[in-house]
Amino acid sequence: MLDSPGGLAAIAGLLGLCLGSFLNVVIHRLPRMMEREWAVQCAELRDEPAPVDTEPFDLVRPRSRCPTCGHAITALENIPLLSYFLLGGKCSACKSPISLRYPAIEATTALLSAGLAWHFGYGWALLGALALLWSLIALAAIDFDTQYLPDSITLPLLWLGLLFNLFGVFTDLRSAVIGAIAGYLLLWSVYWIFRVVTGKEGMGYGDFKLLAALGAWLGWQLLPAIVLISSLVGASVGISLIVFARHGRNIPIPFGPYLAAAGLIALVWGHALTRAYLAQLG
Repeated sequence: MLDSPGGLAAIAGLLGLCLGSFLNVVIHRLPRMMEREWAVQCAELRDEPAPVDTEPFDLVRPRSRCPTCGHAITALENIPLLSYFLLGGKCSACKSPISLRYPAIEATTALLSAGLAWHFGYGWALLGALALLWSLIALAAIDFDTQYLPDSITLPLLWLGLLFNLFGVFTDLRSAVIGAIAGYLLLWSVYWIFRVVTGKEGMGYGDFKLLAALGAWLGWQLLPAIVLISSLVGASVGISLIVFARHGRNIPIPFGPYLAAAGLIALVWGHALTRAYLAQLG
């Protein structure tokens, strides 16, 4: 099956389906783990007793449960996609609706994983592309929900990109190192220019780190395409929310999901888009 593009895509899709289920756990729990850690750190700084947790809380413990009634999710109720439809999108105990987010993340991860397998074929490039994809999905969803871009994902992602490009998988190491530096400094500069001019913070430091990670994976040559695509999409969505959804202008809109989407587009079509753009410039 690995010798067949269709077979490889099917394997990657099934793997993505399973990883999508785990990503739902990461998206839900990691921000809460961060907030608990911050609460402990704040208590230590104030020389106060640390908050006492009644039970361990991490990516494994406790078992997943219904947020409404506390029903523990069984293995048969946790089969990606299938369980959601068999349960009719409701908790088996209290019949409360299950968020459509869960099957959406699973299906998206499966489809994009299969697409990358079809595009890259069997090899190190596919392994790296899948790791980048799964990390970006988690980061985009967490940023959308909480406006956090956890260092526990962005920083290992940056180093992993440099590691892959140590062997020239996506670009040469020199381009990857320059990409990481330029990606961080580019948004850092935009942040400070915006802050000096307006007195407001236009984005968070997590955005700097995410663009640095994308630069480490794809090289400095694709940074202009990533920034351009993410800015155009982000501006279009932001204007639409303000005009049609009455989204307040002072309410921040997370930029991470647009960076993540632009990074995936650049991963697959970045060089072709850059060549087409340069050709238009003559």
